[in-house]
Amino acid sequence: MNYAVIKKFDIANGPGVRVSLFVSGCRHKCKNCFNSEAWDFDYGKPFTKETIAEIIEALDKDYIEGFSLLGGEPFEPENQAGIYELLKEIKEKLPNKTVWCYTGFNFDTQLLAGLVGDKNLTLECLKLIDVLVDGKFVEELKSPSLLFRGSSNQRIIDVKKSLTENEVVWLSGVWERKMGSGNIYE
Repeated sequence: MNYAVIKKFDIANGPGVRVSLFVSGCRHKCKNCFNSEAWDFDYGKPFTKETIAEIIEALDKDYIEGFSLLGGEPFEPENQAGIYELLKEIKEKLPNKTVWCYTGFNFDTQLLAGLVGDKNLTLECLKLIDVLVDGKFVEELKSPSLLFRGSSNQRIIDVKKSLTENEVVWLSGVWERKMGSGNIYE
């Protein structure tokens, strides 16, 4: 697996200040993607144990709320083993940090259905994610008023509740406390 960039002070891809990893490789190729250079699986730098250590060190600060995983496409089969090792390390060493992941794949009809990569590895990755923003970016549904997503077809999913309740559960409640006004569902 390769990665395009690590952002150690990101406020755009989830609540609070976050560390974000943008992995390389994506077959979705969404029209007007903001990160099209990362479509190439060979783009960027090799993802190594040193990369994981760098991310853990950046996350281990009181003002960092959590970690965000983006792409490219984190759930491409070529990326799943690497993201699993990273997410496992984050949850073991920093269990209070939230993990957000952005994917063009659909949570229930593609990822949980086992249509992407190794079904067991996909599920193990999902168990380590708190919030999943799913669905391809659709230029015609783009709106700058949307919070933490690019187009209105994308969902902000509470992964833990969704796995427990065996249905898609949108994330709710945190926005009034952390963000003040604003509705993520509009």
